[in-house]
Amino acid sequence: MPGSRREQEAVAASLPINEIIVGDCIEILRNFPEKSVDLIFADPPYNLQLKNELWRPNLTLVDAVDDRWDQFDSFKQYDEFTGLWLSECRRVLKDTGSIWVIGTYHNIFRVGSILLDLGYWIINDVIWHKTNPMPNFRGTRFQNATETLIWAMKDKNQKKYTFDYHAMKNLNDEKQMQNVWHIPLCRGQERIKIDGRKAHSTQKPEALLYRVILSSSRRGDTVLDPFAGSGTTAAVAKRLKRNFIGIEIEKGYAEIAQDRVNSLESMLFDDLLLETPSKRNQPRVKFGKLVEVSFLCIGQALYSRKRKHRAVVKADGFLQVGEQVGSIHKVGALVQGAPACNGWDFWCYEDDEGTLRSIDDLRQMYIKEFLTERSDND
Repeated sequence: MPGSRREQEAVAASLPINEIIVGDCIEILRNFPEKSVDLIFADPPYNLQLKNELWRPNLTLVDAVDDRWDQFDSFKQYDEFTGLWLSECRRVLKDTGSIWVIGTYHNIFRVGSILLDLGYWIINDVIWHKTNPMPNFRGTRFQNATETLIWAMKDKNQKKYTFDYHAMKNLNDEKQMQNVWHIPLCRGQERIKIDGRKAHSTQKPEALLYRVILSSSRRGDTVLDPFAGSGTTAAVAKRLKRNFIGIEIEKGYAEIAQDRVNSLESMLFDDLLLETPSKRNQPRVKFGKLVEVSFLCIGQALYSRKRKHRAVVKADGFLQVGEQVGSIHKVGALVQGAPACNGWDFWCYEDDEGTLRSIDDLRQMYIKEFLTERSDND
């Protein structure tokens, strides 16, 4: 990745930022500078291998995916195509970037194998559970209610990539978000239609891309979609104040996507609303500091949240439980018989009303009192 700010700005200036480009993604990406995009979301052709028309029990024809762009003569041809576009994506991806690829059982396992062969390294698979899937009308097998997303970095030894853990946790009611996402298919007002028919057969819901982009990029990053379709990635990127680049081989889809993002109003909210504070970015505070400034007293008792365990604060910032002495983390692990413990979350103190409060609350008070910059007038 270019080192200086000037070099990075020059690379960004050479990209078709916030545009939907018509053409073959392989050919277009070959003209992009290497290590120039932060995040890639790819929804490639699925190669569905449909052999017959599908009819509902009421004798109406199912509007299935039978588009020309999803048809390949053989698995070999599909694999060659997949290898080419993934290679170009890897070339243009920054060394701190990541890629998401979505697919069905028809193609995702082949894509995953090719990803690894090219040197990518898989971080997660995510199962998109469609809460309103199409029924299996023939009743000959299980209903297909999922698609798989592969999230990968460009190299096994990659040291950094973006993951906004806390934003995902907040979206999930303050519980760690799992890799199964329950999101309905794109329907209703969100589904783009022309003359009453779906404008694109596989339009993805914005909720799906919202999680991908919010979790894996930062404000101002460049998000690339080499199969832009109806422009869902571009629309969500614009909502979240990311730059986007869309590539779409079908001119009609590209026009739909461009009209879609053009119709979005400029995002006028404060950029701080896009940030999720993380304790990892806060100043480091040693537990002993809380004792030094009398936020906690020598001999004061600390408790686990349900008062099952009790420890005493020592003058050196260690805790003591019986004959066991150590840091808040070590003693927390010892009393639970656990291999590790986050002492800031495990231990609590009694406030003046006898209510247990996390010692992390005291840490936040210390940061606000002693480590937050203030103006002279404060």
